[in-house]
Amino acid sequence: MNSTLTVRVQSMRFEAEGIVSLELVSPEGAELPPFEAGAHIDLHLPNGIQRSYSLLNSPEERGRYVVGILKDRNSRGGSRYVHDQLRVGMTLAISAPRNNFALDEGVGQSVLIAGGIGITPIYCMLNRLQKLGKPARLLYCARSRSEAAFVEELLARDNVQAHFDQEQGGPPDLRGFLASQPKDAHFYCCGPTPMLNAFEALCEELGLKNMHLERFAAAENVEAVQGSEYTAQLARSNKVITVPAGKSLLDALLEAGIDVDHSCREGVCGACETRVLDGQPEHRDGVLSKTERESNKMMMVCVSGCKGRSLVLDL
Repeated sequence: MNSTLTVRVQSMRFEAEGIVSLELVSPEGAELPPFEAGAHIDLHLPNGIQRSYSLLNSPEERGRYVVGILKDRNSRGGSRYVHDQLRVGMTLAISAPRNNFALDEGVGQSVLIAGGIGITPIYCMLNRLQKLGKPARLLYCARSRSEAAFVEELLARDNVQAHFDQEQGGPPDLRGFLASQPKDAHFYCCGPTPMLNAFEALCEELGLKNMHLERFAAAENVEAVQGSEYTAQLARSNKVITVPAGKSLLDALLEAGIDVDHSCREGVCGACETRVLDGQPEHRDGVLSKTERESNKMMMVCVSGCKGRSLVLDL
């Protein structure tokens, strides 16, 4: 695994119903590793749980990271710990920033869609685009106004529109919104799984080629395990390992003494992305796009397996 760095919780702030933001700084006052809009960090919480959270502050700020965290109703100990037990002044281990949701700063038009806590990377992107003088539009969706972080500030901008299910009697007209945007724009979406699935399907249906999304929850089939034994040939290590039925590829690699960077073990953080040189992966992650999956050039070894009898990996 990559090394971690230690940060102090400098402040915690109420942002909306069920949402707090954390400001994290170096205890020594040192600069933190740089990041770009769309990046996230892994928090290694004192209760032993690791979770990934998007950075929402400006990439130009080198002295702090700010993340927004929703207290998930179905929390398995990550967000619940942050809300109920984490306190200002405590120290945490975190990963360096990684980016699976990179913003293309060179395009003409960007269209941003956020659902609930999915506003965190989108907020960073919107501010970055506006600083660069690039045209951007945001559709911000939430169940209610009280559950929408940064809502007053965002709705004061003329390029932001909001949809609150509670006020408008149902979900947003995502099809209508997407169809009204320039086809050559770049489209970014972060939010709950149903929204992301609808966004992905509608972009394909409407011929919107420049689609980008980030899932912050594990894929629905993340618990699936490989049904048949297969082998993994490791090109750089000159090893061949057997992956038994029911065992993850990551566990088999670690047991064979292969140093593989990993963190979430749920297919969402991107830490374990590995190049595939031959074979057909069975993708179960929430990171790769449809095009990336179909290319069979990379996989997340923590949750993905093999559709055939063997894989050749760049390890």
